[in-house]
Amino acid sequence: MKNPKEIIDNLKRIRENSPLVHNITNYVVMNNTANALLSIGASPVMAHAINEVEDMAAIASSLVLNMGTLSKNWFEAMIIAGLKARERNIPIVFDPVGVGATPYRTESAHKLIKICSPNIIRGNASEIMALVNQEMCTKGVDSTASTSSAIDSARLLAKKLKCVIVVSGEVDYITDGDKLESVEFGTSMMEKVTGMGCTATAVIGAFAACNKNSLQAATNAMLLMGIAGELATAKSDGPGSMQMHFLDCLYNLSAVEIEQAICKLS
Repeated sequence: MKNPKEIIDNLKRIRENSPLVHNITNYVVMNNTANALLSIGASPVMAHAINEVEDMAAIASSLVLNMGTLSKNWFEAMIIAGLKARERNIPIVFDPVGVGATPYRTESAHKLIKICSPNIIRGNASEIMALVNQEMCTKGVDSTASTSSAIDSARLLAKKLKCVIVVSGEVDYITDGDKLESVEFGTSMMEKVTGMGCTATAVIGAFAACNKNSLQAATNAMLLMGIAGELATAKSDGPGSMQMHFLDCLYNLSAVEIEQAICKLS
């Protein structure tokens, strides 16, 4: 059984400390992820200009790198910010969106990982498997594999890179190479709202800023996403209203609701 006290304590710290989460992310999800971070009490900043990313990373509590709409200048900005984050020893969360779809994405993802050494990597099953097997092709940003089929790849990658790997999907799996956590919350409607995976990555960034244990931080962030997703879906008629209710649920989520949701799984 998951410990509701951990996620409640982490969320309380975020709401009290409002950590600055520096995002270098993609055009598609900027608004979604910024609003999600605001809803849980974090302070998001979307800064990707090469001229300022080093200065922004110098004052941030965590750094989120997302290569959804990849370009040469944005990638260079990610490397600059990542090196500054490493220098300051603040957590780096990397989302290798669409890795395996094109050689450029795959090469860029491996280069960023080698140079920046992210603390946490979150992707769907196909993306995580593609990071292990560079010959594997993916269907754009969509997963073509189940999360359970990526567990071995996730463990292998976590041990090799000495980081935490998050495989998100119908069941989320989080591993540091030894321990394996699973999160069974969430609904199929979440897949119909663009950027939910990217939002999860940003939320992980907020949790990592307030919890030095990367495995705990990532697990608690995925629990929060899943619980809020289920509560929002219950109030929604479709993906449009789900997006609205999801932000409201993140904002209003109480300790009691978290405890009730986790106890249902026991």
